[in-house]
Amino acid sequence: MKRIVLGIEYDGTAYAGWQWQEGKRTVQGELQTALSKIANQAVTVICAGRTDAGVHALEQVVHFDTEVERDLRAWMMGGNSQLPDDIRIIWVRPAVGDFHARYSAIARFYRYVILNRPMKSALLRTQATWCYQPLDADKMHRAAQSLIGEHDFSSFRAQGCQSLSPNRMMHFIDVYRQDQLVIIDICANAFLHHMVRNITGVLMEIGIGKQPETWTSQLLDIKDRTQAASTAPPYGLHLGAVFYPESYGISKHPIFDKLPEDARRFD
Repeated sequence: MKRIVLGIEYDGTAYAGWQWQEGKRTVQGELQTALSKIANQAVTVICAGRTDAGVHALEQVVHFDTEVERDLRAWMMGGNSQLPDDIRIIWVRPAVGDFHARYSAIARFYRYVILNRPMKSALLRTQATWCYQPLDADKMHRAAQSLIGEHDFSSFRAQGCQSLSPNRMMHFIDVYRQDQLVIIDICANAFLHHMVRNITGVLMEIGIGKQPETWTSQLLDIKDRTQAASTAPPYGLHLGAVFYPESYGISKHPIFDKLPEDARRFD
């Protein structure tokens, strides 16, 4: 039995999320169907982190086990020939040691994109969230810094979140402006359900001046989701990259150079 690792890019607009669901179109479902055709037998894939309906991925990492002998290029080129245009396999490699797409991951990086201008965009309507009110990106960045470190993120988790613990280690959050775009780069060891979108909703209210910069730290103390902002829309959210120990041979996204040294260890 061999384990194959893939890097996947997708536009989540047309999908009911990553995870396979009966009667619904999902990224996992499309990928498994494509790879099963190349393998001539059923293939089940496991991802680094499930994404919700409408959420995109710049580099999702998945693995699957198979006894079928195929050239690595065949998995990529053949798989892509069977996939719809909004899903692409961007790299393939054999797994090293006990690699697991989910459990071997040390950190995950998400990027949330906000189009901040008076009019909506015809081109970015499914790739960025639109906000017509002027956002103070510097104020949003300052407010976000109180979220760094290990905290109970109960105020930022979805009501139906199934995680056993609300605690997560936030490695960094950067909020910055690029012309008409306000971008939130956020990295943690793992994320609760809707955590990034809920943090974004809070930061946007701070950015438009509806709430003070101290609101993020207040919400951490309150530990009550009902006291926070509305969940930001899914289509501005992109799973950017996943970080693994170097021993697994998975290429590191440059943004992970910002990780503190103690966050690079795998326990």
